[in-house]
Amino acid sequence: MDEERSPLRQLNEKPACHEPAEKSALSKLPVPSVKRPLPGKEQSAGQNNLRQPAKKRLLDQSDDKAPPNKRKMVSASVVGFKPRPPVMSQRPAVNPVYKTSAATVAGGPSRGAMKKPVAATSKPEAPSGVGAASRRPGWDLKGKMSDMQMKVSSYQEQVRNTKTQNRELREEAERARRELESLREEHSALLNKMSDVQSKVTSYQEQIQTIRQENQGLRERGDRAQRELEGLTLEHSALLNKMRAYEMENQELSSLKRTLEMDLSRERALSAQRLQEVRELTQSNAEQTDKLHQGEMERRALHNTLLELKGNIRVFCRVRPLLDGGQQQSSFEIQPQDKTIVLVKTEESHIGKEKELHKYPFKFDHVFPPQCSQQQVFSEISLLVQSALDGYNVCSFAYGQTGSGKTYTMEGPDVLAGEEMGMIPRAVQQIFQAACKLREQGWEYQFTASFLEIYNETIRDLLVSNKTPKKMDYEIKRASPTADIRVTNLKYIPVSSEEEVLVLIKLAKQNRSTARTQVNDVSSRSHSVFQLRIEGKNAARDVSCNSILSLVDLAGSERVQKSQSTGDRLKEMKSINASLTNLGLVFSALASKDGFVPYRNCKLTYLLQDCLGGNSKTLMFVNISPEIESFSESLNSLRFASKVNECVIGTATANRK
Repeated sequence: MDEERSPLRQLNEKPACHEPAEKSALSKLPVPSVKRPLPGKEQSAGQNNLRQPAKKRLLDQSDDKAPPNKRKMVSASVVGFKPRPPVMSQRPAVNPVYKTSAATVAGGPSRGAMKKPVAATSKPEAPSGVGAASRRPGWDLKGKMSDMQMKVSSYQEQVRNTKTQNRELREEAERARRELESLREEHSALLNKMSDVQSKVTSYQEQIQTIRQENQGLRERGDRAQRELEGLTLEHSALLNKMRAYEMENQELSSLKRTLEMDLSRERALSAQRLQEVRELTQSNAEQTDKLHQGEMERRALHNTLLELKGNIRVFCRVRPLLDGGQQQSSFEIQPQDKTIVLVKTEESHIGKEKELHKYPFKFDHVFPPQCSQQQVFSEISLLVQSALDGYNVCSFAYGQTGSGKTYTMEGPDVLAGEEMGMIPRAVQQIFQAACKLREQGWEYQFTASFLEIYNETIRDLLVSNKTPKKMDYEIKRASPTADIRVTNLKYIPVSSEEEVLVLIKLAKQNRSTARTQVNDVSSRSHSVFQLRIEGKNAARDVSCNSILSLVDLAGSERVQKSQSTGDRLKEMKSINASLTNLGLVFSALASKDGFVPYRNCKLTYLLQDCLGGNSKTLMFVNISPEIESFSESLNSLRFASKVNECVIGTATANRK
């Protein structure tokens, strides 16, 4: 079928690029063997084709947009078929083109005149260009060639016309396409404008609704304002009435003001007079303050002189009351006026026939009989405690046998309140009360507390809980020759009130080592040392002072025969007696004014070195028991206290700057 395609169809498919090929194809066209159409019909067909360029434009436009197989069919039908007139709202319809031979195309009959091709030997029709009425004879080849050339010329003219029309139609299609694109753009712009207009309309409607709501609100507010205006009108009338009443009252007040101004002038004159008196009183107060400070300094100097006259190491003797079930010793005499205690005992003679009366008199700075209360005892040492605030180091310790009342004297019972409070809580109470009074004179104090015990020559911190897993090593050291003795790793806790110190004392009492012995049910098995470090400063006078108040409860001395101690108790007793023996050696060296004093023989004397032989005011309590079985121990304790009372360690000086 492809070999039978007409050369005209090939020309219509590629009109622009193959014009020479068209001419060669047309020159080789075969001689048609079909009947020729009548000249009139052929001309009318040609004229119709020439008179209908618009239809051909529509056919070319549809040919450009049609698929390739349909394009060929349309181009082939241009010559031989008459297209339908196009509808205005649609593209022109394309009639189906049937494949025909070259002879059929050359003949160009109309659809109604198409017939089956006839063999080449049939008589040809007369050429339409010549107008012959009959066919040429078969031998008239020259005439047939002439007719064929005429047809070819006619076809070539039609092809040229068709190409021209196709170009025009393409141009019109391009213009229409551009117009269509512009119309589409305009349509899109109009759609956008319409969308904007619709959004604006919606916005305007919302604004109208909002304005309506605001208008409604304004109406309501106007109604409320109207009602408020009516209320304000009534209130205004009431205020006018009040204003008239106030004007009358103002007139009365004006007259009163004039009277008060006259009184004020008199008061100002009186105030000036009193102000002058205040200045004079202030100046007098400053003078009195200076005199008070000078008097305080003189009091401290006289107080220190009084204590020096009484002795650097003062010794007080206290006799414990007789416990229930105990037997009174043979006799002891107390002479408070002469500050003397005499032990009296009747003993058999050496030959055993006569009884001899032995008296052992001892004189101390003060002797307290069994009926003396804790307050009476403390009143004698209160001046010594006051010296701690004046910048002097103060030390007080209790010495005596087990069960003689040392712990009761120093600490009191378990409840640290009431009349039975010991010397430690009473001293702390006096210190804070005196510091509060001295604050009015410009003194500010800071306090630091510590509490330790020496058990079997080992230092223990009593302010550390026993549940602490790590055991600390405590060593007694002096940082410099002028510095105070301190214990490494020991807790030094700042305190600001009496209550805080009492809590620490209660904790220390719980942690202290005690045990039951034959002599005492609750016997202290260690030496306890409470220290309160005091730092005072008077910024107005540019004066400062610091001191240490040391209160010591020594462990009780006892004999092996009497206590019958074994095991740990025996070891504790040996350690206690050894430290007390070293304490006696220190006092013996001080009394004999030896050049070497064995302070380092035990930790007790090393820790109390500044209190015993340094710049300190020291007080010793010697406690004795009234029972008959304690006579020998009481005698030994009184002899030891007499030896201490004979010691002279020099004059103490205040630590002031």
